This record gives sequence, structure tokens and C-alpha cells, in this order.
Amino acid sequence: MKFYWIKTNELIKRIFKNYVWDIPNKENKIYLTFDDGPTPDVTEWTLSQLKKYNAKATFFCIGNNIEKHPDIYNSIIQEGHSIGNHTYNHLNGWKTKTEDYIYNVNLCANQIQKSTNNPIQSVIFRPPYGKIKSSQTKKIKELGYKIILWDVLSADFDSTISPEKCLENVISNIEKGSIIVFHDSIKAHKNLEHVLPRTLDFLTRKGYNFGTIT
Repeated sequence: MKFYWIKTNELIKRIFKNYVWDIPNKENKIYLTFDDGPTPDVTEWTLSQLKKYNAKATFFCIGNNIEKHPDIYNSIIQEGHSIGNHTYNHLNGWKTKTEDYIYNVNLCANQIQKSTNNPIQSVIFRPPYGKIKSSQTKKIKELGYKIILWDVLSADFDSTISPEKCLENVISNIEKGSIIVFHDSIKAHKNLEHVLPRTLDFLTRKGYNFGTIT
């Protein structure tokens, strides 16, 4: 049986202060984030849904996917969304030597810059699976990154949960300042197709604003 926090425990946030779990604000903002793209069809569909609600989001991209799909990657930027580093090969930090992990992060950073029509330097990073060693955290912060985790996990990647449960995970736990994780990946697409339009509608009706993380 899989276990993960849907709503991140406040004690965890206090213990692991090196990471950004949420972004308190007075503007009623929440922060939609998407991991693992760009992915053909899925990312374009995601962008179309966001556009319907004039919602901006933050995409934590895999460097190898950027290299394979530069046009989709540039569409994310052209539509006003933020870009974050998600390693080049979606590495599990717990299973990777720190030297190799940092090399992979830098590979992704280089791809982010060279694949963009107007080169950008992303300063936000999200570890794949949320798994990262303290030694890796230290090195990544020394490179100037903010490490972004999350307040609400949709679990859209989990094929054992229903789309309805996935939606409940999100709308039952959102509050002002929440960072919410979705995935613009093939694996998550079935749940995402159900959850994202309904989440956008729910948040809009509740008067939330959509912020990007930079």
C-alpha cells in the first residue's frame, strides 16, 4: 500500500525549514504546480485548461523532456507560466550520489536556458518524488535555488485511486497560500483530465487568485 501526505503536516513544515511548503499571502493566492513535463498532448491540454480560466502556474520540467519537446516547453513560457528545475532524468535523490545528483540538476539548468527562445535562468527546484538528501539540499541551495515542495498533493499519478478521490484530495485541503502538485505526464493524465477543470472552476468560484512561483 502506498503512503504519502496529501496535506503536509505542519510539524513537518517546521522541522524542514529549508524547503518552501506554502506561500502565505494576503491576496488569496494559491499556487498550481505541474511536474514531469513537457509531455506531448498532456502539457498542451493542461495549458488549454489554464488559459480558459486565465490561470498561471509553475511547471517543474524534466531536462530530458525539454530537450525532446522544445516547442511545447516554449509554449509554457510564452503563455506566462513559470519554469522550475526537476532534474534532467527525474532522479530519486535518496538513491543517487550527491555528486551525480548535482550534475543532473545542472544538466537540466543548461537545458532550460538553451531551449528557450529568450534564455531564462530558473532559480526554483523541486526534487522528484520529494526525495532529497541533506547534502544535496545544501549544494542546491548554494547554487542559488529555492527548493519548492508542497502543501497539497493531488496524487494524480496514483492509478489505484479514482478521479473522484483525486479531486477530493485537492479541494478538501486547499487554503490560501497552498502549493498544489499535479503532473503533466501520461501516467497522471486520466486523473488530471477529471481533476484540473473542476479544480480551476472551484477555485475561481471561491475567489482564489493564481500565483506563479519564482
